[in-house]
Amino acid sequence: MDIRKPENFLLDITDGGVAIVTLNRPDRKNPLTFESYAELRDFFRGLVPDEAVKAVIVTGAGGNFCSGGDVHEIIGPLTEMDMKGMLRFTRMTGDLVKAIRNCPQPVFAAIDGICAGAGAAIAMACDMRYGTPEAKTAFLFTRVGLAGADMGACAMLPRIIGQGRAAELMFTGRAMSADEGERWGFLNGVFTAEALLDTTLGYAEKIAAGPNFAHGFTKNQMNMEWDMSLDTAIEAEAQAQAICMQTQDFKRAFDAFVARQRPEFEGD
Repeated sequence: MDIRKPENFLLDITDGGVAIVTLNRPDRKNPLTFESYAELRDFFRGLVPDEAVKAVIVTGAGGNFCSGGDVHEIIGPLTEMDMKGMLRFTRMTGDLVKAIRNCPQPVFAAIDGICAGAGAAIAMACDMRYGTPEAKTAFLFTRVGLAGADMGACAMLPRIIGQGRAAELMFTGRAMSADEGERWGFLNGVFTAEALLDTTLGYAEKIAAGPNFAHGFTKNQMNMEWDMSLDTAIEAEAQAQAICMQTQDFKRAFDAFVARQRPEFEGD
């Protein structure tokens, strides 16, 4: 696919290198289809070698983030699939989360209204999340007879909001309010619907200004160190930092400090 010309979502790339991905089925609260899952997965995979995109925002059109898998276009067909077909689908949805986590660019979620099911999992996979007072995030898989263990939720959500809170949300399927989301650490901030995208873009543009090579290392280390002992993590960070010290951005930062100027990073 041409990641610059998606068919199942809107894409705008700012002059500052921030890619804004907008789920765009507002009449249905932006549900996902087989095709949009696959295209989103391929988009984030395609960002790995893409140095022109420095940060990503995922959002939804029409006052909602994403209502999850489309009931008629996904849930219905799944009930008639054999086990192999179901497994291909569940692995594909998990691959989307892995693609978001594995791309080097910081990924932001701008959440308004409904953020449910797979939509909640996509938001969870992002590095930072901002919402509105109307944002309602629900890991509602149990409400359709499924386990809360979907798209990495049992691994990631407890790390974000804590084991007990994650367990309650995944067992009950109830919606987490914006106030809870902010207090529990799921949302980095809450803003009005009118200010949400511009505010998130402001944060993303600050990150996109660099140092982007080092940002990629930061994200990579945060992923890798989940499974490391402290000693191993400290050694891994020593190696990562030594690599970053060889970049021109590191030298630019020093030169700017000496000159009492603000560094202009270029990602090399």
